[in-house]
Amino acid sequence: MTPRIRNAYNVVAKYRNYYSGDIMTKTETRRLVYTMHAQVCSVLSNAKRLEIIDLLRSGEKTAGDLTREMEIPKPNVSQQLTILREKGVLLSRREGQHIYYRLSFPKMLKAYDMLRTVLLEKLENEGVLAERLRSLK
Repeated sequence: MTPRIRNAYNVVAKYRNYYSGDIMTKTETRRLVYTMHAQVCSVLSNAKRLEIIDLLRSGEKTAGDLTREMEIPKPNVSQQLTILREKGVLLSRREGQHIYYRLSFPKMLKAYDMLRTVLLEKLENEGVLAERLRSLK
């Protein structure tokens, strides 16, 4: 078992202990929340996964729908959907031969949009700085 997988099991075990009534110190609870937050952020550290989340803001889609919209091979989309589903970011439902995916927590789009705004402001600021530097020459 790799250290990364072992760490994930430890987090899950602590999480289960918390909900089973075992007492955790404030420090343990805080660290558990930080660890869980970091795991969510690591899931979101992939551009394709971010694109999938953005495309699902309008509602459910199949892997085929996402493949067409993203213009990448279906196995790549399926791999990212599996990761997002396993980490609890997406929910899925089967209807005949199709599997539809949707966001587990649509509120996460607020965080997505806020980060996008911060990124655009950063790029704007860097653009202003670059312009100022050019004008000094």
